[in-house]
Amino acid sequence: MSDATHSGFPKRRFKVSRRMLPYVLSLPALLVCIGILIPFVTAVLYSLQRYRLSQPWARKWNWGENYWNFLSDDSFWNTLKVSMTYAFTTVGIELLLGLGIALLLQKRTKFNNFVSIMLLMPLMTAPALAALMWKLMTNPGFGILSYFAGLLGFEDFNWASDPQTAMLTVVIVDVWVYTPFIMILLLAGLRSLPQQPFEAAALDGVPRWFVFYRITLPMLTPFLLTAVLFRMIESIQQFDIIYAMTQGGPGDALTVFQVEAYLNFFQSTNVGRSAALMMILWAITYFLSNIFIKNWLRLRERQRGEA
Repeated sequence: MSDATHSGFPKRRFKVSRRMLPYVLSLPALLVCIGILIPFVTAVLYSLQRYRLSQPWARKWNWGENYWNFLSDDSFWNTLKVSMTYAFTTVGIELLLGLGIALLLQKRTKFNNFVSIMLLMPLMTAPALAALMWKLMTNPGFGILSYFAGLLGFEDFNWASDPQTAMLTVVIVDVWVYTPFIMILLLAGLRSLPQQPFEAAALDGVPRWFVFYRITLPMLTPFLLTAVLFRMIESIQQFDIIYAMTQGGPGDALTVFQVEAYLNFFQSTNVGRSAALMMILWAITYFLSNIFIKNWLRLRERQRGEA
């Protein structure tokens, strides 16, 4: 006798029809999409309201007044300027350093593989912890980097506590943390490139600089766009490093979008303004992402046509 007969309960097998199978398989993605859309729609609704947690009785719809107020708000334009400066500076430096390191480690050797693994260590550190570590090292009183700066003749170098050098300090920390990300992407791209063009150039005695600009860079462009896209999105939305080191200060020297929204929500309890700031940040991110993705798709189509 079968197990189903001994147990007294027949076994039931759930079968999914072929028509329902695509819907069942897409159900997890649908749930994730709903989980993303709920807070997004909530933020959109909050951005259209005059809403303070300290004055819940005064909550009402203002239909875009929060956005219009930004046009005459100097602090908003400063936030936009600081955010764009920070994003483009960090991504530009990280792209140059990442590409240079990837070129140095391009050959597959045990030493290069070991070095590439060791260079990934900063990327494994939480950005907030890395910022706190650098905050201690740049302390004017006992920081080791302040000590070395003094030996080089930079007495009383205030690092993140000075509006003139605060941006430089957080950029250094961001570059230290995230350059390995670009490096590993470009290194994977370099090692995956076809070797025939390089072998032909070597046989013809083509100079290295010409090979780099005419062969390596064009073939590596999709990887460069991918790396810049990911880092640009994350840099514009940076919060951990800046807030852990300076809380957006000194003054408003490092008040980027995420920090400004955080301060508006938790200090000023201005939910409407905070949500409006995040919606503007989303719009900027969406616009830049579209530019990079369209260029990446155009480049891929052109390479397919040439192939």
